[in-house]
Amino acid sequence: MIGEELILDFFNQFGPFALALLSFTEAIIQPIPPDVMFLPMAYDERDNTAMLLWLWFIVTFASVLGAVIGHALGKRFGTKLLDRFGKPQHRERLEYLFERYGTWGMFIAAVSPLPYKVFGWIAGASDMKLRPFVIAGIFGRGLRFGIEAVLIYLYGDAAMDAVVWLLDHEILMAVLLLAILAAVAWWFNKKNPSNSNAG
Repeated sequence: MIGEELILDFFNQFGPFALALLSFTEAIIQPIPPDVMFLPMAYDERDNTAMLLWLWFIVTFASVLGAVIGHALGKRFGTKLLDRFGKPQHRERLEYLFERYGTWGMFIAAVSPLPYKVFGWIAGASDMKLRPFVIAGIFGRGLRFGIEAVLIYLYGDAAMDAVVWLLDHEILMAVLLLAILAAVAWWFNKKNPSNSNAG
C-alpha cells in the first residue's frame, strides 16, 4: 500500500500507544489494519505472557472505541450520504437488514477481513443500537486478535508467516467471504420468500 511504511514509521515512534492509535483510527477511516503493527509486537513479546495480553487488550479496546466513533459519524452523516448516492428504498432495506442481522454482521466484520470501519459507519446510518454494536465488536475484535496472539505464542515463526500471508491476501479473502455470505443470504431468502418483502 502506498505510504504504509511512512505511516508505520511515524506510529512506531510511540511504542504501544502507537498500536492503540493505529487501531483506533483504522476503525474510523484509515486503511492500514492494526495487525501489521500488532503482529510484530506480539512476536517480540511472545515469551512475556503479561505483555502479550496487554497488547491484545490495547488493540481490541482501541479498535472498538474507534468503531464507536465511526458509528456516531455514520449516525450523524450516513443517512444523508446513503440518500445522496443511493435510493431511499436501498437505505430502508439496509436498515431492515441491520435491524434483523446487525449484531451477527458486525461480529463477522470484526473477526474477518471485511472492512470493519465501513460496517461501523453503515451500522450508525442504519441506527443500530450501540450496545449490541459494542458487544459484537468486543467479541469479534477480541477473537480476531486473540487468535493471532495465541498462534504466535504457540507456533512462533510458522504462525507469523501464515498470518502475514493472510493479511497480504486480505482483499481476496474479503471478496470470497462476501461471496459466501451473499450466497447464504440468497439461499435463505429463496427458502423464505416472505423475508424479502419484509420491512
